[in-house]
Amino acid sequence: MKLATIALVAAASLGTAACGRTSAGGDKRIEPVYDQAGKLTLIKYDSNGDSKIDTWSYMDGARIVRIEIDQDGDGRIDRWEYYGRDQKLEKVGSSRANDGKEDAWSYAGPDGKVARVEVSTRRDGSVTRIEHYDNEQLVAAEEAPSAHAAVDKWETYVDGRLASVAFDTAHRGRADRRLIYTADGSTRLEVDKTGSGVFVAVNDTRKR
Repeated sequence: MKLATIALVAAASLGTAACGRTSAGGDKRIEPVYDQAGKLTLIKYDSNGDSKIDTWSYMDGARIVRIEIDQDGDGRIDRWEYYGRDQKLEKVGSSRANDGKEDAWSYAGPDGKVARVEVSTRRDGSVTRIEHYDNEQLVAAEEAPSAHAAVDKWETYVDGRLASVAFDTAHRGRADRRLIYTADGSTRLEVDKTGSGVFVAVNDTRKR
């Protein structure tokens, strides 16, 4: 059973018994925390029995709000799970630098597979890049210089390979310059000088 699933089961079990202020099944690896009114607010969990807490389930009584997990036992959180009022998983946070700082959030599609990932490229919590996935393979992405700025960079991928990168250098809200990367390793620069949507090749550069 995956660590996240174990955490969810533990949180749900203890949440149901919250009014009795007891751990699920008397498991000593589970430590509940209550507020002054006796409401369950946090469940600390040692998932592998090594006497170190690796999972923190933030609760609103019997409802799970968020679960933070240290999956590799290095003392830093590397997975954040966020749950809606219906107790369904809404998004999963991660640290792309694996340093305990949350900077990316993945969203699953109807099939349960990752369909979209939002990234804080500046690592300040503001989303500036959105990646799109098909069958968990990256197919496209768009990026903005800041959270309050318009998108000015677009990427497309084919079979996991970067196929093109387009830029809005004229700040017209659409691409006016793009690089095409072919499967044989060559690169082609195309420019749309008038903003008509028609790109003209500028040069061909063989990959060295």
